[in-house]
Amino acid sequence: MYRKTTLANGVRVITESMPAFRSACVGIWADVGSAAETADRRGISHLVEHMLFKGTRRRTARAIAEEMDGVGGNLNAFTDKETTCYYAKVIDRHVPLAADMLSDMFLNSTFDAQELAKEQNVVLEEIKMYDDSPDELIHDLFLQTMWQGSNLGAPTIGFAETIARVTPDDLREHMRRHYAPNAVVVAAAGNVVHDDVVSLFGGHLAEYGGACELPEPETPQAKPASLFRYKDSEQAYMILGTRGLSVRDDRRYALSVLDTILGGGMSSRLFQEIREKRGLVYTVYSFQAGYRGAGLFGVFAGASPQNVQECIDVIGEQFAHLRDSRVSDAELRLAKEHIKGNLTLSLESTSSRMIRLGRSEFSLSRELTTEEIEERVDAVSADEVRELASELLTERNVGLCVLGPVDESAIAWSRSAA
Repeated sequence: MYRKTTLANGVRVITESMPAFRSACVGIWADVGSAAETADRRGISHLVEHMLFKGTRRRTARAIAEEMDGVGGNLNAFTDKETTCYYAKVIDRHVPLAADMLSDMFLNSTFDAQELAKEQNVVLEEIKMYDDSPDELIHDLFLQTMWQGSNLGAPTIGFAETIARVTPDDLREHMRRHYAPNAVVVAAAGNVVHDDVVSLFGGHLAEYGGACELPEPETPQAKPASLFRYKDSEQAYMILGTRGLSVRDDRRYALSVLDTILGGGMSSRLFQEIREKRGLVYTVYSFQAGYRGAGLFGVFAGASPQNVQECIDVIGEQFAHLRDSRVSDAELRLAKEHIKGNLTLSLESTSSRMIRLGRSEFSLSRELTTEEIEERVDAVSADEVRELASELLTERNVGLCVLGPVDESAIAWSRSAA
């Protein structure tokens, strides 16, 4: 089902064949994200992603949209901290079109100055939209607070002042430095034949050459702190969090179990304690932000301003319970089955499988099979969960971010209270 071939120029082609499907998802990945940016170029990786849709030497921006719409496909892209991906999901017989279009965008985008000016405005509007979404903004504030001064902590979308300064030559230089074949992976999942995908991209990328310096994973040390930012909103949004694990740390399976027990579903401790028993929130969950060299772990909740203190207190109590008490066998088993069930459900999506192929290649340089994940999850013990909680959820590690109409002086909180 999984096959990997390296083209003569160094581009890696990875496929996962799923013959029972009628669709396929094809993506071209670049080993660069916002963590590779300098402070004066914040957001340039994301802006490059936008501009690859704005026209090539063969296709206008409108032609790109119409060709993909004309076959009922979905053309999209995303930029994160460490990678950028351009992908198309199509009916299997349209994989050649997807490969041609993605390659054309990847190699032949013109970066027209007028198109750039328009797209800079688009991104500025996206930044404003993001700033008006406090449940999303709080996550960026948490990373910036815990990883102060690091590239990983900076927002992927960039800042208005840095986006406005980018020129077409800056975009070309960014691609020259980071988009060489040795930093590129083609991933495809669905009803595809590996040799056919290799042949398609081997042809489209035949003239693509050169090499670049691969990024070194950033390893910022989490520095717990508190941040209160006033926002005139009905709710206050908070994250109470700590350092986590990198995606290369073998203990990440134990952290996934801990994450699930604490706030990973409707039966989780936080959901039951804060929403079901006290009725303080509509949304509460725990999460991991894992990267190649570092990670963070946190709990998000949105509550009325007068309920912020109680939410913080309950989250701190639950951290203490995980540190001090061994989870029951029943709770451990439930968490493991929850993780494995979610994994199985995600496998029904060709997009999810394609994304997992790309991320696994960049993070681990190999396939991470479902069977391996399930085995590693099943092997997690209650003692491992408690040991990890004792290490990560200690009082000295915990930071707090609050966004909303909350006065910092009204919140009785310190790391020693967590």
